[in-house]
Amino acid sequence: MQITRIYTGDDQQSHFEDIEIELEVGAAGLISAPWPAKSVLFRRVEGSYDLDFHTAPRRQLVVNLSGSVDIETGDGTVRRLGAGDILLAEDTTGQGHISRAVDGEPRTCLFIPLAD
Repeated sequence: MQITRIYTGDDQQSHFEDIEIELEVGAAGLISAPWPAKSVLFRRVEGSYDLDFHTAPRRQLVVNLSGSVDIETGDGTVRRLGAGDILLAEDTTGQGHISRAVDGEPRTCLFIPLAD
């Protein structure tokens, strides 16, 4: 299973990386090893959502449930994440990234803060 990671590089800019989550045969299909988490937050943003450069408030998974978001890094790279996409947000320092709604559509997602 592939997810998108955003992290802070040595240049203090946010960068994207595609990472593969290893899955093993489980009781009913394929499953990964557990990822320790602290909690789950539910979020809904309106279609006018446009957040300028910011860092992730903590290391967390962001699971898009509905709608899409465009995420832009300092070098102008943009990734669009839609329903079902997962972001591992680890750019907790540096310039951060921009998050924008797509096509005026609201978005729902889960934030899952990861344990240290």
